[in-house]
Amino acid sequence: MRAAPSADLIARFAAIVGPSHALTDPLDQARYLVEWRDLYRGETPLVLRPGTTREVAAILRLAHETGTAVVPQGGNTGLVGGQTPVPGSGEIVLSLERLNRVRAVDPAGGTLIAEAGVTLEAVQAAAAEAGRLFPLTLGSQGSCRIGGNVATNAGGTAVLAYGNMRDLVLGLEVVLADGRVLNGLKRLRKDNAGYDLKQLFIGSEGTLGVVTAAALKLFPQPAETAVAFAGMATPQAALALLVRARTAAGFGLTGFELMIGRGLDFAVRHIDGARRPLACPHGWYVLVEISGNLADGGARRAMEACLTEALDAGEIEDATMAQSGAQAADFWRLRHGMSEVQKFEGGSIKHDVSVAVNEVPDFLDEAIRAVEAAFPGCRPVPFGHMGDGNIHFNVSQPVGADKAAFLAEWDRMNALVHAVVARYEGSVAAEHGVGRLKQALLEAGKDPVEIDLMRALKDALDPRGILNPGRVLADRRAD
Repeated sequence: MRAAPSADLIARFAAIVGPSHALTDPLDQARYLVEWRDLYRGETPLVLRPGTTREVAAILRLAHETGTAVVPQGGNTGLVGGQTPVPGSGEIVLSLERLNRVRAVDPAGGTLIAEAGVTLEAVQAAAAEAGRLFPLTLGSQGSCRIGGNVATNAGGTAVLAYGNMRDLVLGLEVVLADGRVLNGLKRLRKDNAGYDLKQLFIGSEGTLGVVTAAALKLFPQPAETAVAFAGMATPQAALALLVRARTAAGFGLTGFELMIGRGLDFAVRHIDGARRPLACPHGWYVLVEISGNLADGGARRAMEACLTEALDAGEIEDATMAQSGAQAADFWRLRHGMSEVQKFEGGSIKHDVSVAVNEVPDFLDEAIRAVEAAFPGCRPVPFGHMGDGNIHFNVSQPVGADKAAFLAEWDRMNALVHAVVARYEGSVAAEHGVGRLKQALLEAGKDPVEIDLMRALKDALDPRGILNPGRVLADRRAD
């Protein structure tokens, strides 16, 4: 543990942002200290809320000089504890929520520059106002922020068509650990002049630098969208449907989300006004979205052909297409509510994993068998982005079980699921990141050469180890 900052040092930090944006009262700090799932509760001597890149730079310059640990935070929607200060550690919170300007929108060039504290939803709205699309879509888009999306290489439901955040960033403005500013907000589609430095910071979870602004790619808005809900018996059938949908729609396949039947049961039970899209229950469901650039009914025809062929082949048992934008939104609401509704079913042990797309069905079969055998009565609730191989393999407690006792089995459950992931050469941190929750898993599972290179980067860019210590890599410094 590092020494907590002295009263004099706290005053020096506060002078940078002004007293109203330097929070020391626990009541004022409270919303910055509790992680969304309540797995982590933090403690800090100070929350700083800078309003400019210059203030962020001054904060990090002082932190570097004094060896003060800094925890960058965006919308506080992270799920692996990376944004929560460790109690007793003396870590200060650097909230970027006041860096909330959209600096520029270029519809012709297909770019938008947003500061780190702009919410994802606000970026989507700014793009839409300019007649363009920013395709990153997350359940937390009303509260998560662009800086956090960059820092965690956010994925979401449209990765199969547009890529994750790493594919959507053209340039970054980053404050380095010593307070220097990397002015990299280029909007170039091609730039082979040296190393692509922005990629170092995308997905680095605030351990190599603090992102203060990003130049983002925009796309044409789809002229039409067809959304369908299909029921099937197995994930193998869902994979067959995915192949058909890719063939029918090509790059127009913009969503393919898999849900176990139990997950839909939870959603219908706990989301106000939710209704089952299909008359009869099914073992598994898929939400499919096909988009088109021409308003000529092509997206709907492609969807109809895909579903008809799948029904004729016996791959799916039933399907329905949304008849309006409102009904399509209702379908998506069922999917986006899948994480939240599990709270109402007691304790939930969660895994954010990925395997090769063609191996998703076999992985699910094996992982479900493993947890059900080890934890009789547990209720697996896997769902996620089958189109890119990312599955949120969550497990809810048995009905009537003691929540605390079930959650106490977190490590044993993780070991079971992650062992299956390893057999498929997958990843234990697909889109939520590593943070504190998976730090030991990362070091245990990565190739030693990869770990050595990661440490070399960390030591080069943050020699005093002040940026998010103990996240991603173990904290080896306390100076």
